[in-house]
Amino acid sequence: MIQLVKDSLWSQFGASIDMLENAIKLCPDELWNAKKDFSWQAYHTLFFQDYYSTINPVGFGPRSPFTYSEFGRGLPKGIFSKNDILNYLEFNRNKCHELIADLTEQQMKSRWINESKTMNFSLLEILMYNIRHVQHHAAQLNRMLRQEINDAPRWVKRAATIG
Repeated sequence: MIQLVKDSLWSQFGASIDMLENAIKLCPDELWNAKKDFSWQAYHTLFFQDYYSTINPVGFGPRSPFTYSEFGRGLPKGIFSKNDILNYLEFNRNKCHELIADLTEQQMKSRWINESKTMNFSLLEILMYNIRHVQHHAAQLNRMLRQEINDAPRWVKRAATIG
């Protein structure tokens, strides 16, 4: 049963990541470089995907080469490079895949509690929360693409395989 849960969890989490990647890749460089919202939305999604995939999130901060923390006030300065964003996405894809592949039933039941203790979930539930967060923002990016270039990536049913 545990393998079925892990396989299903990865299949859908990976599909959400694939949809986010497809939206980022479809965004023309002219649009990416002209509208901060697109790179900011992508970074926000990846920052929190990384955070929610960190078993002990206390002390979590931005991953290099980024210095902007989503926990701070204000907006990022400038536009994040598409290449840096895609590298971060690939890092997160691998991090999530390994986390899910190595999960035990005991780990699924363990608590994921943020530093301020305002979020207290089982590890399984924070992973499902994370899927919803990634998919929500992938949909927002798709909407932006529809509005700007009248195109958007197609729905992804299941994750592409890794390795």
